[in-house]
Amino acid sequence: MEQTLKDEEILKLSLEDPSYFSILVDKYQIPFLRKTMGILRNREEAEDIVQETFAKIYRYGHRFKKEDGIEFKSWAYKILMNTSFTHYQKIKKGSANVEYLDPLLYEDTPEENQDFATIQDAKAAVAAVIDKMPEHLARVLKLYYLEDKSYADICKTEKISIPTLKMRLFRSKRLFEKLSADLDL
Repeated sequence: MEQTLKDEEILKLSLEDPSYFSILVDKYQIPFLRKTMGILRNREEAEDIVQETFAKIYRYGHRFKKEDGIEFKSWAYKILMNTSFTHYQKIKKGSANVEYLDPLLYEDTPEENQDFATIQDAKAAVAAVIDKMPEHLARVLKLYYLEDKSYADICKTEKISIPTLKMRLFRSKRLFEKLSADLDL
């Protein structure tokens, strides 16, 4: 029975019986981890982000509405990407203040602190990948994932149709992954 159910149906069932949610976790855990590792390049942080993403999916599952062009998979990946980029932004913001703080004021041990050079490298790598992308693809990627704009808002800003936007997002994600892999980060 579980194999014939769509992800949307499994999510709905899991809201009444949480044991169904494990089906979604089993299906998406490895792809989510792979995607998050491509952004953060840190296994422990990526695992935390994936866990946080699943918690958000479950917590906000009642808000998911099946609409044209919006399926569970794209909704779940948007939550994953937003959570990943938000975490990345926190790292980036925190790294700007690290050099001014006295290490004795930290409650964490030095090995628990993120290495400043690693953060700067990740920031530079993401910027380098986006800079290599064609402007129209980089723009929709930033609007959708970093600025959390809706399809309608992006279409209005870019003066394009929803199918065109979907294709650009698909191409920009694929190109981002390819360029990231080419940099061998």
